[in-house]
Amino acid sequence: MTAIFFAAGEADAAPERVRFNIAAKPYPESLIDLALQADISLLGASACGGGLAGGIKGAYTVEEALSQLLARAPCAWRVVGSRSVQIRPADPSVAAQTTSPPVAVSEVLVTATKRVQSTERLAVAVSVISAEQLAATGAADPGETSGQLAGVLTTNLGPSRDKLILRGLSDGAFTGRSRSTVGTYLDNTPINYNAPDPDLRLVDVERIEVVRGPQGALYGGGSLSGIYRIVTRKPDLLHASAQVSGSRSWTQDGAPSGDVEGYANLPLFDGAAGLRISAYQESQGGYLDDINLRRDNVDRTRRYGGRVSMSFQPNDIWTVDLSGTVQHLKSEDTHYTNRASGLQRASRVAEPHGSSIALVAATVRGTWGWGELVSSTGFVRHTYSSLYDASAVVDLFTANGSERAVYSDTTRTEMLVQDLVLTSRGAGPFQWLAGLYGSDTSETSPATLMARGPVGPLAAVYRDERRDRIFELAAYGEAALRVSPGWTVALGGRAFKISGKTTSDVVSERFAPRSFVRRADFAGVSPKVSLQWETASGNLVYAVISEGYRAGGINSGGARPLATARETFAPDRLRNYELGAKLHAFDGRLVAHSALFYDVWKNIQTDQFRPSGIPYTANVGDARVAGLETELAYSWDMGLTLQANALVSQTRIIRANPDYAPELTRGLPGAPGLSGGVLATYQRRVFGDLALRVVGEANYVGRSRVTFDPALSPEMGGYVRAKLSVGLSGRRRAAEVFITNPANALSDTFAYGNPFSFSQVRQVTPQRPRTMGVTFSTAF
Repeated sequence: MTAIFFAAGEADAAPERVRFNIAAKPYPESLIDLALQADISLLGASACGGGLAGGIKGAYTVEEALSQLLARAPCAWRVVGSRSVQIRPADPSVAAQTTSPPVAVSEVLVTATKRVQSTERLAVAVSVISAEQLAATGAADPGETSGQLAGVLTTNLGPSRDKLILRGLSDGAFTGRSRSTVGTYLDNTPINYNAPDPDLRLVDVERIEVVRGPQGALYGGGSLSGIYRIVTRKPDLLHASAQVSGSRSWTQDGAPSGDVEGYANLPLFDGAAGLRISAYQESQGGYLDDINLRRDNVDRTRRYGGRVSMSFQPNDIWTVDLSGTVQHLKSEDTHYTNRASGLQRASRVAEPHGSSIALVAATVRGTWGWGELVSSTGFVRHTYSSLYDASAVVDLFTANGSERAVYSDTTRTEMLVQDLVLTSRGAGPFQWLAGLYGSDTSETSPATLMARGPVGPLAAVYRDERRDRIFELAAYGEAALRVSPGWTVALGGRAFKISGKTTSDVVSERFAPRSFVRRADFAGVSPKVSLQWETASGNLVYAVISEGYRAGGINSGGARPLATARETFAPDRLRNYELGAKLHAFDGRLVAHSALFYDVWKNIQTDQFRPSGIPYTANVGDARVAGLETELAYSWDMGLTLQANALVSQTRIIRANPDYAPELTRGLPGAPGLSGGVLATYQRRVFGDLALRVVGEANYVGRSRVTFDPALSPEMGGYVRAKLSVGLSGRRRAAEVFITNPANALSDTFAYGNPFSFSQVRQVTPQRPRTMGVTFSTAF
């Protein structure tokens, strides 16, 4: 195990002195004694190796004790929170090639709650995937991490086109005007609004943090079911390092794939600043053949991008982090086929998709003895576009006898976000935070349908020029009071105001043009209350009530205007009742996180399609969701670590919107009643500094339906994803071989692909066939 956590007390990594009595013993054991005696959280004890530490005895501050205890150790330390210390190898290149097993589900410090805290001390269901686990499993994007976390699922329309789903709280499989139910963040900057997940490649990443349940009190409207947060590695101000890795793989009945990625870190100005640069390029080979277009492996995807980060630390109080990130992705065709077509399809035209995202961010952090101030500023530009074969509905848009039509839509979203939060520090019984948030979002989304008559080229027969501007202001806060030893009660909330303006200009060949400018304002409060009990051994039981909220909006588009009742959609709100436990046993070898939750979701927003294939957003009614999620981890001395996760849930519509579907009684679409996964890692030294690592991973996604509409709701899911890898790693070099989908299953992962033929043809998205590959990496 690589981290140790203990119940919070009055001692802290503050200037007060603690009386230590630590005997000479190996570094990890000495650090365990230090954490016990100082009553702090300590992460990464194994980074110091198994060398012998000298003993210390007397009254010291925690900083003085660490400095003396680790004076000759091959590791470094730093205080990262009021009661938290992090240990890392002194040589970062060694850390890059670490052979430590994946960190157990609880053994990390997180910042997703706006302060540095141990996951074991949070009254919320939070999971973390460490950088070591990402490397061990080869998870390169959010979709590949989903099976390692309880209740985390994604749709499978294609790269940068998917939706993240937490706890079965699904508003449908499609993306449109409604805001995402899961907020995706890169460090402190949100990177999605109503867009699909941008599918950032997880390069040079410190960890993934997932917080389940509505997080409206801290994060606002885009967190109805939780937060998915990517935490990047920051520049090291003291050590230069670099790493390069690459892989090559071969897919049965498909084209080969390959990627290369790397980073370089350079200290500047005698340790007062640092520069870190990472970059990557990837090609995912296609595996679908189009018999009409006479092309093989049509669904190839290319992705490339990078990140530049700079950190400045002029003194012990202030730190400034600057970063710029960019990614471009292009899929040459979609990934669905027709039922019983195997890996073949018969299309009239290719259906490519492209996505580009760029963001710049600045974080200024000031730390004093009594508090910490963090200012986060970010600007995001996300552009994505798709082309569909719309021939199946061309008669609804033109009467010129066309037999072929294509629909093109492009969305460009620009977000400017400012978040300012002040938090308390220290180990007193009263803790608090207060924050101010503001965002300015601008979205342009032109859509065009072009048709070809009996003669001549494609010509536009329908166009919708839509523009949206959304402003959000919020004030939020949270206060926690330790009312008695082990018992803490917390109360928080967020007051917000959201103002939107929508402009639409529709031109259609068959109907008169129309335009409108409309405004909508929404305001409210998202509260949260929690009660937690920590035992002396570090176990925790908690209860929480929290809420999430999404503002309403305005529909536009379509050759014909929508009915008056569907011109707008109302806000929806989700209230979560949760009882959870975080337990340890067998000297910390077994870690268990479980949560029982019951959610009341009122006025659910969902993105759907009209018979013409044009999207709109509707409120379908209310739902009740009940579930149990569990994550377990166990480590053996022989080098084996086993992790398992599962979600069992039941969803039920209790009040259907009669204007949408009065007979609606089934549960939420895209929400299987059962999902789960297993991850096993075995490693041992074979000789010298060379280590063997074997990793096996499998996850199951149960059956669900793709839409709310009972008349048009094909089933999907009921499949297993699996991966096996074997590798050797040394001090600076590593190599592995891997295989995915070893059974070569072609299960239907997503019963959707094209909105214009969805109601006429049974669409399926098969798994990528059996793929074998090799990976090499070297550190400098």
